[in-house]
Amino acid sequence: MDFSKILISLEDKHLYRSRKITEGAQDSQIIIDGKSLINFCSNDYLSLANHPQVKEAFKQGVDEYGVGSGASHLVSGHSRAHHDLEEALAEYTGQERALLFSTGYSANLGVFSALKDELDWVLQDKLNHASLIDANQLIGLPIQRYLHNDITSLEKKIEKQAGQGMIVTDTVFSMDGDQANIDDLQKIAEGELDLSKRGRSGVNNSSAILMQDDAHGFGVFEPNIPKNSIYMATLGKAAGTMGAFVAGNEDFIEFLIQKSRPYIYTTAIAPAICVATLKSLDLIKQGEQKAKLLANIDFFRNFSQAIDLPISPS
Repeated sequence: MDFSKILISLEDKHLYRSRKITEGAQDSQIIIDGKSLINFCSNDYLSLANHPQVKEAFKQGVDEYGVGSGASHLVSGHSRAHHDLEEALAEYTGQERALLFSTGYSANLGVFSALKDELDWVLQDKLNHASLIDANQLIGLPIQRYLHNDITSLEKKIEKQAGQGMIVTDTVFSMDGDQANIDDLQKIAEGELDLSKRGRSGVNNSSAILMQDDAHGFGVFEPNIPKNSIYMATLGKAAGTMGAFVAGNEDFIEFLIQKSRPYIYTTAIAPAICVATLKSLDLIKQGEQKAKLLANIDFFRNFSQAIDLPISPS
């Protein structure tokens, strides 16, 4: 295999990726090549990655637990800090249980891999994150996508399905910033769909569970999690640390522990990260960072309009 030819082809197609080295901690200013620039590309939405209280909690966590977990969760890597964070996340999201994963990518793969033998079909929003598409491929089911945020498109596709399925959506879409209508999606998943009123005679012979990826909404917007649905969110964005979690009812989370290969066969994230994230969660609940973020957004919108700078609706 000639990797050099592949790389040249990527360059020719303008698909070649490169990394920029940044200096210092996450902040509103970013230093690249010695230049200080305004940072518009970070997903540290609430400025918690460099928050003094979060850093102090992390240091305390290192003093108590060291810098690594030492094993997977099912061997000896599930510390009291992991347990406490899972309970706190379950309480915050209003769910019975939560389960920690190393990344949002692995969490999505973990859900799909566990459900591999339980699903007959999957329908995804056209603009879902790549990890959801890759997870779909992993379990061998056809990738079927409905038009972005288009309930009618979803309804037309769901008419053609049979058996047990899953409807999958980002909650806040990462590239556009718009939001999915979770309530409407849940109604469709529950079969509350009168096709005759829409001028169609199709019959819905399927049942579905709703899964949402709230990587970009968690910590900024209040979670909207319908009963018996699947909720995934990450901790490396608004929470400012790292990792991810899946929240749901007791039986589903226990099912993931037993069946999710990315969970079973991965070393647990560092307990000190969990201690830091518990502090982040406390700060999120207080709401000061969120209020500042929303004020900054309003300021930027108003200023952009004043100077006729076009911005996308979000």
